[in-house]
Amino acid sequence: MLVIEGIIEEIIFRNETNGYTVARLNTSDGSITIVGNTMVVNLEEMVEVEGEWVYHNTFGEQLQFTSIRTVVPSTLKGIENYLSSGLLPYIGPKTAKNIVDRFGMDSLEIIQYNPERLKEIPGIGDKKLEKIAKAYEEHRELRDIMVYLQQYDITVNNGIKIYKKYGKDTINIISENPYRLTEDVYGIGFKTADKIAEKMGISIDSPFRIEAGLKFVMMESAGEGHCYLPKEELLSKAFKLLEVDNSLVEDGLKSLALNRRFQIVQEGEDTLVYYMPFHIAENNVARKIVELSRVDFQDVELDIDSHIERIESEEGIQFGNKQTIAIRECLENGVTIITGGPGTGKTTTINAIIKIYEEMGLKVVLAAPTGRAAKRMTETTGRESKTIHRLLEFSYMEEDMAFNRDEDSPIDGDVVIIDESSMIDILLMNSLLKAINPGTRLILVGDIDQLPSVGPGNVLRDIINSGSIRIVELDEIFRQAEESMIVVNAHRINKGEMPIVNEKDRDFFFIGELSTKKTVETIISLNKERLPNFYGVDPIRDIQVLTPMKKGDVGINALNQHLQEDLNPRSKDKREKQIGDTIFRTGDKVMQIKNNYNTEWKIIRDGIEVEKGEGVFNGDFGYILDIDEEEHILKVLFDEEKEVEYGFNQLDELKLAYATTVHKAQGSEFPVIIMPIHWGPPMLLTRNLIYTAITRARELVVLVGDGRYLKEMIDNNRIARRYSTLDKKIKEFLIAFYA
Repeated sequence: MLVIEGIIEEIIFRNETNGYTVARLNTSDGSITIVGNTMVVNLEEMVEVEGEWVYHNTFGEQLQFTSIRTVVPSTLKGIENYLSSGLLPYIGPKTAKNIVDRFGMDSLEIIQYNPERLKEIPGIGDKKLEKIAKAYEEHRELRDIMVYLQQYDITVNNGIKIYKKYGKDTINIISENPYRLTEDVYGIGFKTADKIAEKMGISIDSPFRIEAGLKFVMMESAGEGHCYLPKEELLSKAFKLLEVDNSLVEDGLKSLALNRRFQIVQEGEDTLVYYMPFHIAENNVARKIVELSRVDFQDVELDIDSHIERIESEEGIQFGNKQTIAIRECLENGVTIITGGPGTGKTTTINAIIKIYEEMGLKVVLAAPTGRAAKRMTETTGRESKTIHRLLEFSYMEEDMAFNRDEDSPIDGDVVIIDESSMIDILLMNSLLKAINPGTRLILVGDIDQLPSVGPGNVLRDIINSGSIRIVELDEIFRQAEESMIVVNAHRINKGEMPIVNEKDRDFFFIGELSTKKTVETIISLNKERLPNFYGVDPIRDIQVLTPMKKGDVGINALNQHLQEDLNPRSKDKREKQIGDTIFRTGDKVMQIKNNYNTEWKIIRDGIEVEKGEGVFNGDFGYILDIDEEEHILKVLFDEEKEVEYGFNQLDELKLAYATTVHKAQGSEFPVIIMPIHWGPPMLLTRNLIYTAITRARELVVLVGDGRYLKEMIDNNRIARRYSTLDKKIKEFLIAFYA
């Protein structure tokens, strides 16, 4: 192995995703080309590389390095370049120059041993100082750890995540059991850990590997909505994945059950295997639903009919029969479910219920699973609604999430109303019910014909199927709603009928395009010119493209690239930051793609911070306000008021969102929806997917594509089965309650 020292004089190529770098290194013997993977490399940085010479047919002789480490810069210019390289927060080119001008060759020693002196530099206060000093120390550790990780082909982004999780213990932990990564580090799956283990020489029949494989299969199934797997299905998938003797997999399953990671349940002739948190959550939800629903409120003296008549008179409306029943059931029962499609009066019914409860002197609490759904609930009720996470006062410490509201500190309210309940998975429902005391009424509002939750479980449908809870299905379309073809067609589609389209001066259109290329061109034209010119809508904020797929010509990846180029093109006035294949630009519409409970947000009005908090969630939409190369920060505005700062190393949490999948749009509502209709896997081209998509639109729906596939979707009433037993457990707890 050759060891060569020099100064980076040119970076020819760099892949931000995997760190692959081609650079020119100025050595004492002249310039050479170096190639390899590295966490970060900076112009004018003094480095020591270790590697071997290789010959490239096009580019000639190169040094392919296996390790690279920074040597402390020996010139003022080198120190300045090192500090402004992006390694340290809040130090960009201007601040780096000020530090070097102030401290000269002692700059790095000052940062390491006497960082308080950095406050002598304009613009560096206590908060910035703390972050700079911490990042400098982490960077020194990180360099050594990244060299270790790169030998296992771990990407730069994943390497940084691993270091953030394990810190200085990274090497010891991974050496002992690389499969821990699959549970501890977001974005690292079994296959990545398996490759690392193979390079380490860990046997394929290692118990660590077998248990990790079983957990991987179980978590993959959770991603498909399952709370458990039949034992034979779990073992079959694990055998295929692990390729080891069947008896070893059986032993691994027994070990996981003994260690309380899995729960094995005998259900008649079937053996079910649960991931333990899902098993506990199902039991808790079933028990709590029964407890809440069995509270007797019959002794409440209330003339419900007179209240209803007065509200009808004040609002100038007349409730339908089902609405009246829903109001009565919610007042008389501990748990009530109100379901119904668009235009069936759910909002009017809920508003009446809220008004009556408030007149009774009871405190009503409103919430929804997503920020946009909560905001819409606030708008339609005129009362504050929160996300369920915020209602439960989540906190995030040492990478563990917890809710401050639970059995010991319940929600402060007499009535809890949850909208968009079909989106709630089993874990979130468990946390919610823990925080509701018996005697508090719970009202779940939702549309069971929409797509189910992204997370495991089929909560709303299972509660309904248990037959144990009061349910009112609103099914009458009211006169005003009948004027909207969006509402009419949603109900037609739900019945398996083709929509009525292209009626003059209406709000539902279909544009036939047989090729995906023409479909994309039409979608761009609709976004950029036709709809803004005719309807006066904003092409970025008011129009949302929804699609079933991520890949392909009409998938979100391709559509986002096209729409960004046309709706927010590159210009000298807009700042950019490229991460992998994605370019983020000021003005872009983006989406958060994972829950991050400790990301800080703040609300600023007239230059004054009026509120701050924590938490940005999977599916939240926002707009890029600014990209600051000096401080290595990208700023996003969520919910029209919450400002969030992302470090450049956090940008894998964001995705362009001019187009998004229908699943990600659940709980959201947009003025205008455009949707491509073309071939896709049958599991995606379903009736409930097209139904969910069009019910996201408030004012206008435009479908573009091939009518054959629209008919296929409407005919395909396939609802993928989810393995859950919540409905059965509710029945069992109900029997036990009366035993």
